[in-house]
Amino acid sequence: MGREQRLTPIVAAEQVLYLRSPAVARRAALSFKAIAADIYWLRVVQYYGSTRLSNNAQRSYDLLYPLLDLTTSLDPQFTVAYRFGAFFLSEAPPGGPGRRDLARRLLDKAAAANPARWEYPYDIGFLYYRSADYEHAAEWFRRARAVKGSPSWLEPLAAVTLTAGGQTTAARALWQQMLASNEDEWIRGVAEFRLKQLDTIDFAKSVERAVAAYTRAHGSQPVDWNAMIREGYLRSMPLDAAGHPLVLRLDGTVTVSQQSPMSPLPTEKAP
Repeated sequence: MGREQRLTPIVAAEQVLYLRSPAVARRAALSFKAIAADIYWLRVVQYYGSTRLSNNAQRSYDLLYPLLDLTTSLDPQFTVAYRFGAFFLSEAPPGGPGRRDLARRLLDKAAAANPARWEYPYDIGFLYYRSADYEHAAEWFRRARAVKGSPSWLEPLAAVTLTAGGQTTAARALWQQMLASNEDEWIRGVAEFRLKQLDTIDFAKSVERAVAAYTRAHGSQPVDWNAMIREGYLRSMPLDAAGHPLVLRLDGTVTVSQQSPMSPLPTEKAP
């Protein structure tokens, strides 16, 4: 405790950047561009870290993108600077500037300079995913998979993302396409399982509509499935695709049992 009291509090790096032009920086660095890029990257890390840890309520990250732009202009193949830089830029305040637009600009620059790298379209997709824009996220995940040499786990990612966003029809089409055309046994197994989950999601939604109709007619929610079966709102016990009874929540929504292999559904968080 005493040692900590004697230490100087962390303050943000000085908000000065004398050189802002990437073109001038490249000319000034001569044949030492990679070394200069490393130096600027160290300044990025120091600047971001000191600003994030600063006690100043008015902390600013205004120099973060210019520093990253200089770094990646000096070394257009600086993968760490692109990927971590985009993460730094997209972090919400106070942990970052919350500038997902600048993060996207940096990753667009990365993809243009490195079209053979699948990581950059994947990172763009992840930016959209963090913004809950699942349709655009899925599109960029598909683009990442289209890059030669990309890993096979990217293939189902677009469909998973669409499901998380509630777009079960589009997700179903993708899974069915993978099931019909893919020779990879692992992907076929995943597709079969995900299609069963989609069946369960769609069936649960139809049961929710029946619950709502029962509640409107009786003025209260059914106490169990048997009450709905007796009144004709259900033909039999509602089961998920694995044969486990669905669960009726207090708010009238329907989900799967935690004991079911269908749990958790991709539209829900794990319990």
